[in-house]
Amino acid sequence: MPNLAYEQIKSSLGAQPLFEDKTWQLSPQAWPLTPGQLKQLEAIGAACLEYHQALETLYLRSAAGKNLLRNKPLLAPWVADYLDRGKPAELVAHARDPKNRGAFPTVLRPDLLLTEDGFALTELDSVPGGIGLTAFLNRLYGGDGDPSVIGHGDAMVDNFHASLAALRPDARNPLIALLVSDEAATYRPEMKWLAEQLQRRGRRVCALTPEDVFPLGGELFFDIEGTPEKIDILYRFFELFDWANIRVAPHILEAWSAGHVAIAPPMRHFQEEKLALALFHHHLLQDFWQENLSRRSLEQLRQLIPQSWIMDPAPLPPGAVLDGPRVGGRALNDWRDLAAASQKERDLVIKISGFHETAWGARSVVLGSDCSREEWQAGVEQALRLAPTNLHVLQEYRKPRRVSHPLYDAKDAGAAAVTKAGRLRLCPYYFVLSGQARLSGALATFCPPDKKIIHGMEDAALLPAKVSPLA
Repeated sequence: MPNLAYEQIKSSLGAQPLFEDKTWQLSPQAWPLTPGQLKQLEAIGAACLEYHQALETLYLRSAAGKNLLRNKPLLAPWVADYLDRGKPAELVAHARDPKNRGAFPTVLRPDLLLTEDGFALTELDSVPGGIGLTAFLNRLYGGDGDPSVIGHGDAMVDNFHASLAALRPDARNPLIALLVSDEAATYRPEMKWLAEQLQRRGRRVCALTPEDVFPLGGELFFDIEGTPEKIDILYRFFELFDWANIRVAPHILEAWSAGHVAIAPPMRHFQEEKLALALFHHHLLQDFWQENLSRRSLEQLRQLIPQSWIMDPAPLPPGAVLDGPRVGGRALNDWRDLAAASQKERDLVIKISGFHETAWGARSVVLGSDCSREEWQAGVEQALRLAPTNLHVLQEYRKPRRVSHPLYDAKDAGAAAVTKAGRLRLCPYYFVLSGQARLSGALATFCPPDKKIIHGMEDAALLPAKVSPLA
């Protein structure tokens, strides 16, 4: 489709409460991807779903003390210990409940950085924001169903609903509650927008706060004009660290246990821990991943996931060394040795694994090559101090490469778009339908080249992605 004019984009965004108090850079064009990159994104979705399936097997077998391999012994109780650390007993029991076997997130969103060597997968989010935002941008930039836009038309909205409705195949038009916690309140307009789009299609979907929901006879209800309506499916838009702040939490577990409500994404803490990506690289678990992933997905994930380590400060015996990076050409025997790393050796990221209010939005991220030695040392000490309840991950930093894209000048609405340099994060959205991860849209975050950590910000452009043979 032709380029979008600045005023057309501005007025479309301004007409939506979805974007209230949100600003970013505007562009006349969607982000272009090559047909080869589209094919790779489809393979990444399949690999991410396989990874979740293998992770479930790893966690449950570790927790049960069972052997991990088919034909040789491998016990790893420490895996469950890592993933369970700091979690409430009721959530651990719920995650292990046999009724949850085979319960995976209904939407998967990897964070992909575009580097000189292709994509790098730095995180895999199972409670992602941006579903409504990407759906809206697909409509705006896709015009009348432009097939080059990934998820053209309303694939994001339709597949979001289909992935949830599939949890209750017995219900013809199930009532779905999008439950948004106070911690995640900035995403409430997005969830309300999604609910409204689905209501226009005749779907029974409402965006609620935890205070709107109440128990009745072991089931969950909310009021519609004074009439209690039974909830069939609960889409929880909050991460599990927020569980203690959800007033109806015990009633949610009770209703789920009795089979009265389905929950998505499942409340399984091990699916929200960043350290699970470090387990993929753990040298003791390589045979496990090889047995439980297809060859294609195994190779895909090995190329995508940067080398990562769990910062466990447990003491080592004399002469032992850590499975980690090297400092001054030497292996580490204490994570505190990282404090002496040179700036070049600090091309590493420290971030909290999960189950903490700083675990989303890049709030816990310390990039060693972009901070002072004192800040780096403080980051290392913080990670070790919190380790008894909240483990941190150390990850190899893969620098996004410089790319270019046309942007409008926000200070001169009448000016033509100018091509600017920057760096890219791509977030494809996959909805799990009939056992497959269906690519339904992709949100591109294009940041100025001086930004080392890429996330939504005023200086960034947020764009849908399209396929262009000329990309």
